[in-house]
Amino acid sequence: MAISMLSGAESLKLVNGRAPVGLGFVGSNFQFSCLPKKGLLSFSKNQKARILAPRCSTSARPASQPRFIQHKQEAFWFYRFLSIVYDHIINPGHWTEDMRDEALEPADLYDRNMTVVDVGGGTGFTTLGIVKHVDAKNVTILDQSPHQLAKAKQKEPLKECKIIEGDAEDLPFPTDYADRYISAGSIEYWPDPQRGIKEAYRVLKIGGKACVIGPVHPTFWLSRFFADMWMLFPKEEEYIEWFQEAGFKDVKLKRIGPKWYRGVRRHGLIMGCSVTGVKPLTGDSPLKLGPKAEDVKKPVNPFMFLLRLILGSIAGAYFVLVPIYMWIKDQIVPKGQPI
Repeated sequence: MAISMLSGAESLKLVNGRAPVGLGFVGSNFQFSCLPKKGLLSFSKNQKARILAPRCSTSARPASQPRFIQHKQEAFWFYRFLSIVYDHIINPGHWTEDMRDEALEPADLYDRNMTVVDVGGGTGFTTLGIVKHVDAKNVTILDQSPHQLAKAKQKEPLKECKIIEGDAEDLPFPTDYADRYISAGSIEYWPDPQRGIKEAYRVLKIGGKACVIGPVHPTFWLSRFFADMWMLFPKEEEYIEWFQEAGFKDVKLKRIGPKWYRGVRRHGLIMGCSVTGVKPLTGDSPLKLGPKAEDVKKPVNPFMFLLRLILGSIAGAYFVLVPIYMWIKDQIVPKGQPI
């Protein structure tokens, strides 16, 4: 039996065994709506999880839940316009420099000569944190959005980085290529997150480490509603499952949030946790998958595409307002009280 503590640093480590099945993974009927702020998770050999203290409630989330901005084509056009203001509107509320540095710490970027790939690197905001520790000439930024990458190219510290367009689920890197795989704020757009993390395993060298930074599913009902309409906000258990299924060992999860955000899980952040895993063996992932979930070359119905884009953008606007609301609440509610 392996026992893991969740406390102050908000980190979770599974030492042995796999994450429990049926606690919120894709296709299950019921999911944990929270993990304990402080408490113990116990994992036994038969893979059943027991909450020692405190207990969490469960909530239904159908696997068929529609999301209006998740697929690559929709994300492409969404960022065609959002790229103009991304660094000035989204990052200050959901992805600050302090959060970035904290989230990258588990990636263990200790050598300036490391080969690093930043998958879904967008405007290069996360890459700016990477090049504090690794020479820019050894870093590759990959994204499907030329509009986001155009912003990255304008940043002086990233001038020596390799910048390429590409697909997170089909990376243009050879097997056993990189020392570190970083992906921040990208997984929520992957039609098949398991495939993307499988690719992370493949491109890493033996002993290399993957670090995926992304949102967590909210526990407040209204935030949960908009999150499920908008994009993929995974459960913490889902992240761990995807990493372990891909073959990663020493999987760890660290919760992150802005200093003023006292309820990281309650409303959900576009950046909510940092998950790392180590590649134990050379070669491709042992996990075998079928065809991709989404064919970006397949023609789409223009009307339905536009409708989904509009609905998804409306849902996304909610998460622009959330940090403003939380900042105001932080100013009003006495320190030490949850918000």
